[in-house]
Amino acid sequence: MFNKFSVTQQTIMGKSANGNSKSLAKLIPLLILIYVSLTASGQTTKSTKANSSALTAIESKIRDKTMAIESKLIGWRRDIHQNPELGDQEERTSKLVAEHLRALGIEVQTGVGGTGVVGILKGGKPGKLVALRADMDALAVKEPAGLPFASKATAQINGKTEYLMHACGHDAHTAMLMAAAEVLASMKSELTGSVMFIFQPAEEGSSVVEPGSGKSWGAKRMLEDGVFKKNKADAVFALHVHPGKSGQIDYKSGPATASSDVLNITVSGQQGHGGMPWNTIDPVVASAYVIAGLQSVVSRRADLTKSSAVVSVGMIHGGSSQNVIPDTVKMVGTIRSYDPEARKQLHADIKQAAEHIAEGTYAKAQVDILPMYDVTDNNDALANQMLPVLKRAAEAGVIPGSLQGASEDFSYFAKEVPGLYIFLGVTPDSEDPAKAAPNHNPKFFVDEKALVVGTRAMAAMAVNFLMSGSPN
Repeated sequence: MFNKFSVTQQTIMGKSANGNSKSLAKLIPLLILIYVSLTASGQTTKSTKANSSALTAIESKIRDKTMAIESKLIGWRRDIHQNPELGDQEERTSKLVAEHLRALGIEVQTGVGGTGVVGILKGGKPGKLVALRADMDALAVKEPAGLPFASKATAQINGKTEYLMHACGHDAHTAMLMAAAEVLASMKSELTGSVMFIFQPAEEGSSVVEPGSGKSWGAKRMLEDGVFKKNKADAVFALHVHPGKSGQIDYKSGPATASSDVLNITVSGQQGHGGMPWNTIDPVVASAYVIAGLQSVVSRRADLTKSSAVVSVGMIHGGSSQNVIPDTVKMVGTIRSYDPEARKQLHADIKQAAEHIAEGTYAKAQVDILPMYDVTDNNDALANQMLPVLKRAAEAGVIPGSLQGASEDFSYFAKEVPGLYIFLGVTPDSEDPAKAAPNHNPKFFVDEKALVVGTRAMAAMAVNFLMSGSPN
């Protein structure tokens, strides 16, 4: 190439002697620039192809290694499923996880944010740090008999004995991340950078910390405990199982799950005889108007061209006798939205509506809104970068995800660093996903053949990020 360019330069200079030397001489820097650009472009193309080839080879190894430990993966899931623990009581699960990570030679820290476990796997070469997260806690749900590994565990909740179940699939999440750790640990010499494994407590809320304290959400407490202070991740990934075609991945950029707030309203009146309501101020009637009015807030105040919203009252308590109009009525509900500004406006509108409606019946309303989770906002560039990875990992393809009305404290992690939260279908092929029992239902069922898909998706996203770097 240099010899050819030298000849061209001489030829040009030769022609320039015939009377056009100045014009032709100006072309020389331009030709040099074109040559350098083409050379650099060729080198970049070669580098990109080499990197892509290396990624494909590593993803193939991930697939093979995941399949090789499938029986262990299923065994972990069944063990955790049979021994569910409430938020901040995941002692057995945390011990199982920590022992597994240590056996793999991974640096382990326990007691993070309560019962959380964090592992750091350092690759063969220095580089970026990517985090993978799984939640570990179960729910107070009674599991029906049928599975040989069905839960029989119980716990004391508010003085009552309640049955426990992994009705949201956190047993599967924990097992898949344990498997991803084993797969990646076996390939550590090939990794450029490090992987952080976050096993989080209390995603569903704490069973030992008061909700009103603001300390009941595991992700928030892990961050407050410094999970990203010593080792700041460059990106974080998480996965959640849900009713969907087994092995299929739902993927979405932008808002993925709703923000969530607890709504507490106390309506105060004047107690009296049920047969003489004119001598009372009836908080029951006032509460009925307030509940109906809250739906008008959504339908008439929320701008649905910007963000949808939901306000639901799930509990209402008042009175102790059929012929006594009570002094107060208390109601508790949830507020969901997908936009921070819409959320803020919704809070103000709910407070104003409840207070004014109650005043219209001569009662008073005290409104308290406890913020819980922010919107889980998937980083657009990160989501686009990982789409090809997910397509290669998915057993049954990748489909565009829809907004979820559920909420997630993964949002706390995703506010700190770029995050991506995906969904994995776990409905058996013999069942219609549209009719399958949802998460939090005692009949929620996980098709275990989908677990290898989730494992390799998590491992592959981590490796791809480390080798490809941060999204633009």
